[in-house]
Amino acid sequence: MRLAILTLLLVMAAGVLPAQAGETRTATFAGGCFWCVEEAFDQVEGVISTTSGYTGGDQRHPTYKQVSAGGTGHAEAVEVAYDPQRVDYATLLRAFWHNIDPFAENRQFCDAGNQYRSAIFYHDERQKQLAEQSRAALAKRFERPIATQIVPARDFWKAETYHQDYYRKNPIRYHFYKAGCGREARLKEIWGDQAGRPGE
Repeated sequence: MRLAILTLLLVMAAGVLPAQAGETRTATFAGGCFWCVEEAFDQVEGVISTTSGYTGGDQRHPTYKQVSAGGTGHAEAVEVAYDPQRVDYATLLRAFWHNIDPFAENRQFCDAGNQYRSAIFYHDERQKQLAEQSRAALAKRFERPIATQIVPARDFWKAETYHQDYYRKNPIRYHFYKAGCGREARLKEIWGDQAGRPGE
């Protein structure tokens, strides 16, 4: 009994509890256009749902028009609901990195401005620790600074309905946007065969 209590205390001190059956956890990422980020995470096994929205700013209930104009402090972001028994946060981090340009500051691909910055919004200390470790590993690998922010999660404001699952509802328009923005070409340049993939 004492051993079980000690184990629980150690786990709590580490900032993470074992996943329970049926449990859903949340991760939040900003990687430029949220249509593309949504598509990337929807491909990851264990992800239950993705929601496009705005976070990181102070304005309440921001609209797409306000955020895209700049000045609200918000970034386009995606809230990821996932099953921790099927996918861990480290895998989500790899999926995130392999779908962004980690060197770009206040922009991603053809979209420029603070609202298109890349960021990891952590929901607990374990997420923060893993995010910081992964960013440090990338800085060492590429031997250059990583521009992606790691900041506490804040209020997440769901984007307008027409933005949700945009890549599915408007496949032709989405394809032309994504190709014209140079996203895939730049990801291939940075990540090679890892581009767009959650694996190592």
